[in-house]
Formats: sequence, structure tokens, C-alpha cells
Amino acid sequence: MTAPLKHSEPVVVDVALGERTYDILIGRDILASLGERIARLRPGARTAIVTDRNVARYWLEKTEASLAAAGIASSRIIADEGEGSKSYATLEWVCEALIAAKIERNDLVIALGGGVVGDLAGFAAAIVRRGVDFVQVPTSLLAQVDSSVGGKTGINSPKGKNLIGAFHQPVLVVADTAVLDTLPPRQFRSGYAEVAKYGVLGDEAFFGWLEQNHADIARGGSAREHAIATSCRAKAAIVARDERETGERALLNLGHTFGHALEAATGFSDRLFHGEGVAIGMVLAAEFSAELGMISRQDAARIARHLAEAGLPTHLQDIAGFAQEGLADADALMALMAQDKKVKRGRLTFILLEAIGRAVIAPNVEPPLVRDFLKAKLASKG
Repeated sequence: MTAPLKHSEPVVVDVALGERTYDILIGRDILASLGERIARLRPGARTAIVTDRNVARYWLEKTEASLAAAGIASSRIIADEGEGSKSYATLEWVCEALIAAKIERNDLVIALGGGVVGDLAGFAAAIVRRGVDFVQVPTSLLAQVDSSVGGKTGINSPKGKNLIGAFHQPVLVVADTAVLDTLPPRQFRSGYAEVAKYGVLGDEAFFGWLEQNHADIARGGSAREHAIATSCRAKAAIVARDERETGERALLNLGHTFGHALEAATGFSDRLFHGEGVAIGMVLAAEFSAELGMISRQDAARIARHLAEAGLPTHLQDIAGFAQEGLADADALMALMAQDKKVKRGRLTFILLEAIGRAVIAPNVEPPLVRDFLKAKLASKG
């Protein structure tokens, strides 16, 4: 694990996908260069900016000014914020707005926002006119290190998270770390769960570095860009080897099988942010791995301790309204997990741990083992 470097120029991470290769640019105050970069990338293109009301308050006018300075025409599409916008109704509205804006196949959609906006705008771009290219401008930590990279786009179904969508790679990702300064602390902590995930699943040295430096990442020090760039490199390498999640890419779902079920049980509401669900899910995955004798209980406790020190929930009982909406019902959670995208022929597939830094795909996990584990966790005091 190398020490973080100080940069005057953005860090560039390459996502190597042949003809669809694109760059992730990471740096402070680089949003102002967006128009110039798009003008070079796609001369003559018009743009439509998809964002949400909260992000628009802080960053929409600056984005539009950058585009205008480069001679790029733009229109704005402003959705409601929150996971509830990843719906059929909002997708239809965004698609119709893109068509009304006369966005053509040689134009660009710009996703300006967090993971919800990126997923929604990317999916709309994938299906309008049978495919329009798009640019990711992630404004949350979670989006900068995870959802803006790799081409997964989609919306939620009432039956589960991200069950309707498409693989549609962006042509550019511009991650301005300065925009994270306006994030509420809880949103920032939620995104940090995905940063920690990269250490837990594949880089024990990075996890150890995070244990020492997570406070500086939260403060916006030099550790922040290093953590984001390291996370993006880890994801880009896996995506380049397995773009369509036919194998190794499933490792990136560490904590998500449990976490997505918890999000569904809480109605995709602000009772549980995505990263918070992932944090609890990672702890459950680690503890379940320990139950199976795959990882030491000391390592499982180390993971839980670090996430708790970073201000994240680590127990089912940490969720607001814990006893409501099926959260205290192991069978109800099992039914939600049965909708997970990794289920094959009705059999559960989990991402489990052999050590910190070594995740494995575990197909055909016996449901009774999971049910008994969840019942024990639900009965504990946390």
C-alpha cells in the first residue's frame, strides 16, 4: 500500500473496456473543467443534465456555466431526491424529458448527482433512442467510489433493489472531491462503507490504512483523494475483467445481499441509506463467514469495529424502527433475499470472507443456515 501523493492535476483512472474504454478523473475543483473536457470528447454535442433538487441547489449552475463557457448547449431535468426516484414513474418522466429536449443519439446525457441520479439517468440514457452516451458527474462519496463506475444502471422494483436496468457504460466520469464538502455527514459516512468494502474484499493493506486514516478522509484532507482513487482502481480492474458480472465482479456485492434486503424491508427510505445497509450487510457477511469457519471471529470483529468507528451502523438493531416492516422476521428477510440478482435457479449466492482482503463467491448456500443465523442475530441485543 503506497502513501497518498499530492496532486495538482487530477488523478486519472482508466477503465479498460476496449473500444468503450473511458477515464475517471479525480481531483479537487475540477467541475469547472467539465465543459472543456466534453467539448474535446464530443465536439458539437448538446447535453441534458439530469440531477435532483438538492444537488441542483449547489452545483447545477456551476455545471451549466462550465458547459456554456465551452459553447455547449444544455437543458436541465431536475428530479426529486432520494431512493424513491428510482421508480418506473420517474424513469418515464426522465425519458420523456430527454425526448422533449431533443437529445439525439450523438448528444450526451450528464448525470449530476449521487448514486440514485447516476442509476436513473444512466438507465434513461441506455433506453432513449435505443442508447445515448452519458457522462457521470458523481456528487456523493458513494457514487464517486462505486456507482458511477462500471456501467450498472437501473431502477428499483417493489420486490427488490435494482431489479430493472441495463449495463450502459459512461464515456467519462468526473469526480470533483470538493463537492463532497456539501454532503451531510450521514450521507458521507454512508458512502464510506463502499470505500471500506474494497479493503475488506480484496486489499487488507488498504483496510489497515483506512483504519489509520478514516478521520482525515472525512475531514477532506489529502487522504480523501487517495481513498477515492484506490477504490476506483480496484473497481475498474474488476470491471475490466468481468464487465457483465458473470464471475469475479460479483465480489463487489460484498454486504449487498443482506443490505439490499434490509433496504427493501425499510421501503427504500431514509430510515436506511444504501451504504448503511451495506455496512450492516458486510458485518453480517463477516459474522456468517465466521459461523461457517471461514474467517476468524477476531477478523469479523475488526471489520465491525472499524465501521462503527467510522460512524456506521453495524447491527440490525441499529436500524430505525427495528421491529417494524419485517426487520425482526427472519423469514421475511429470507424472502427479500430470494429476489437478489445473484440467485440462480432459486439458490442463494453469497459473497463471504476467508480473511480481510480475501472475499469469495459462495454459491448454493443452504437457506436453513442463513435463516438460523439471522434468527440468532435478530434475537441478540446488538
